[in-house]
Amino acid sequence: MRAFTVSRALPLGLIYPYDWGFVPGTKGEDGDPIDALALHEGATYPGVVLRCRPLGVVDLVQEGKNGPLGNPRVILMPVWHDRMGELENAADLPARLKAEIEQFFLSATLFTEKQAKVTGLRGPNAAHKLINASLTRGNS
Repeated sequence: MRAFTVSRALPLGLIYPYDWGFVPGTKGEDGDPIDALALHEGATYPGVVLRCRPLGVVDLVQEGKNGPLGNPRVILMPVWHDRMGELENAADLPARLKAEIEQFFLSATLFTEKQAKVTGLRGPNAAHKLINASLTRGNS
């Protein structure tokens, strides 16, 4: 039986912002699907697939047992979303919101062996390339 499972609890006081999940059919360097954050006011349920367009990638490196490993997070916008206007690029998000998203990614790894570090923010072209490359890895 295929099902969603919980791998660990978040630190106290921390909740997933927006809609947190993954890009179906992808496989990242860490062997897991590519992590994704869909920016919108609503919240959905595990297993719901949202049609989205990529806004960018937050590059995250995690120091693990076997050295550094890239674990990027894709920032997405649901295709039906109108409230944020013509937002096309994660770099155009307000500075405070970008900082809060990055801090969430770091805080979510507290009390793990991952030792995460944000190394950059790239735009929608990089997100498309990452997703396409990970689809290839996921299907091989």
